[in-house]
Amino acid sequence: MERIYLDYAATTPCDARVVEAMRPYFSEKFGNPSSIHSFGQEAKKGLEDSRQVLADFLGAKPEEIVFTSGGTESNNFAIFGIAAAQEKKGNHIITSVIEHHAVSEPCKVLEKKGYVTTYVKVDKEGIIDPAEVKKAITDKTVLISIMQANNEIGTIQPIVEIGKIAKEKGITFHTDAVQSVGHIPVNVNELNVDLLSLSAHKFYGPKGVGALYIRKGIRINRLLHGGDQEKGRRASTSNVSGIVGMAKAIELCKEKLDEEAKFQSNLRDTLIKGLTAKIERVYLNGHSKLRLPNNINMSFEYIEGESMLLNLDMLGVAASTGSACTSSSLEPSHVLLAIGRPHDLAHGSLRFSLGRWTKKSDIDYLIEVLPAIVDKLRQMSPLYEKNETKNQKTQ
Repeated sequence: MERIYLDYAATTPCDARVVEAMRPYFSEKFGNPSSIHSFGQEAKKGLEDSRQVLADFLGAKPEEIVFTSGGTESNNFAIFGIAAAQEKKGNHIITSVIEHHAVSEPCKVLEKKGYVTTYVKVDKEGIIDPAEVKKAITDKTVLISIMQANNEIGTIQPIVEIGKIAKEKGITFHTDAVQSVGHIPVNVNELNVDLLSLSAHKFYGPKGVGALYIRKGIRINRLLHGGDQEKGRRASTSNVSGIVGMAKAIELCKEKLDEEAKFQSNLRDTLIKGLTAKIERVYLNGHSKLRLPNNINMSFEYIEGESMLLNLDMLGVAASTGSACTSSSLEPSHVLLAIGRPHDLAHGSLRFSLGRWTKKSDIDYLIEVLPAIVDKLRQMSPLYEKNETKNQKTQ
C-alpha cells in the first residue's frame, strides 16, 4: 500500500540535497566554530556562509540573524528577551487569540510576573483587524507579537499594516513566521517587523534548528547564558551541520518559491472543491483566499476528527486534526473556537497540508476515500442519527 503524507505543516521530510550539504559537517568539517585553529575556522565559514544565505532570503543583514534550536526557542527568545530589556518602559504585550502555544505560553508565564497581555480577537475567517491592534496599544505596551500565517487554518495576517502601526507608535513588533517561511515571500523590511521566528524543519530542512531575526538597534536580553556565541546573544555551541542544512533548504525554496506555491494552491483548491462536492455538512476553516498555498482545514459535522484520522491512516493517508504540538490534548482547537466553531464541530476537523512531493493522484485518492469514511462514521454517530430523524419529521 502506498503511503500518502499530507501533514507537511507538522514537519517536512528533509530534502536529499539538504542531507548531502550537511554530510561533511558531521565527520570532515566537524570543528567547533569558536575554535581558532583550522578545523574551527572551516566550520565557522560554513556557519557564516549560511547566515548570509538566510539573511539574503529575508532581506536582512547577516548580523541580524541569530541561530536557535527552532521556532519555540525563537518565539520564547523574542518575548522574554523584549520583556526583560524593556521592563522599565512597560509591562503590556499585545498578541492574538490564535497564536501558537510557543507564543501564548510565554505570555502566560509573564502574566504571573505582573505583565498584562491583550489577546486580540479574529473574525470568522481567522483574520485580525489591524485597527483592533491599534486600539489595544497603551503607554505601557512594549511588544506586539502576531503570527504571519496560522499553523492550523492557514490564514495569512495583515502583518504589513500591523507593522506600520507598531512603527508609528515606537513599539517592537515580532512575527512568528514558522509556517510561512519557505512557502510564501517573507521580507522583513516589507513586513515592517523587528523580530521574526523561523524553523528549518517546516521547509525541508533538519529538525532542531531555526533562527530569530533581530533588527539592528533592537534591545533584547539573551535567553540562554554561558558562552559568547552569536555575538553574545545566544550561548551554546553552534549546530553547524543543522545550520548548513537550513541554509541549503532555504536556497532550494527560493529557487522555486512561486512555482511550488502555484502548484500547491491548485491542489489545495482541487481538494476543497472535491470534498465539498462529495460530502454534505463540511465547512472550510479560515479564509478561502488569504491562506497558505498548502493548507486545507475542514470541519465535518457529527463525527470526531481522530476517528477520521485513524481510518485514513489505515488507508495509507497521513493528516492531522490541527497543531502537532497539541495532538495529545483532548481539548478542541483554540483556533477553531476563536473563529466561532462550536465545540462539536471543532472536534470534527481535519487539517491537510501539502508539500514538495504531493501529487495530483494523492489528492484524487483522498477525494475518493474520505467520503466513504465520513459516511461510515456518521452512520455510527448518535448525533447524526438524531439529526436525521429530526429532519425527517420536519419534512
